[in-house]
Amino acid sequence: MFDMADLFIIVSSAAADAEGGSEQGLLDANFLANITGIVVFLIAFTLLGIFVWPKIIKGLDDRNEKILSEIHSAEEAREQAKSALADYERELSRAREESSKMIADAKSQAKALAEELREKNEQELSERMARATADIESAKASAVSELHSEAAELASVMASKILAREINSQDQKQLLEESLAQLGRLN
Repeated sequence: MFDMADLFIIVSSAAADAEGGSEQGLLDANFLANITGIVVFLIAFTLLGIFVWPKIIKGLDDRNEKILSEIHSAEEAREQAKSALADYERELSRAREESSKMIADAKSQAKALAEELREKNEQELSERMARATADIESAKASAVSELHSEAAELASVMASKILAREINSQDQKQLLEESLAQLGRLN
């Protein structure tokens, strides 16, 4: 596009063509307007450069620093999160290993205890059966011994009664009944 100086030249040449001759006066007026425009532009540019532009630059720099700071903070937070996650995963893995070991130990202890109880019960059962068998044998021997002594006594009583008198069939029957009754009372 055209700048201000080109625009003034075009406008002044168009006016000179239209008037046809007072070109010198028009150039002096345009020259003064051009100089005034340039001076105003330089003053405005200088004032903007001194007062406004540093504030804009400072604002942009502050914003840039804030963004960089936030990016840095986010990266640090991400690294901390990664570190925390790695620590958590290590702790979780260690806890799983410990719990697996504890479960395996508990199972082996329970199995050993069950085996020990089973062996103890079998031993106690064997001992009880042996005592019961011994008690039965003892009671049987005692009963047989008692029966033998009772039979011997009964036989001697019967023999003394037989020898004391003559036995007929009636006496034999009565003697047998008395012996059986006496044996029944003893038992």
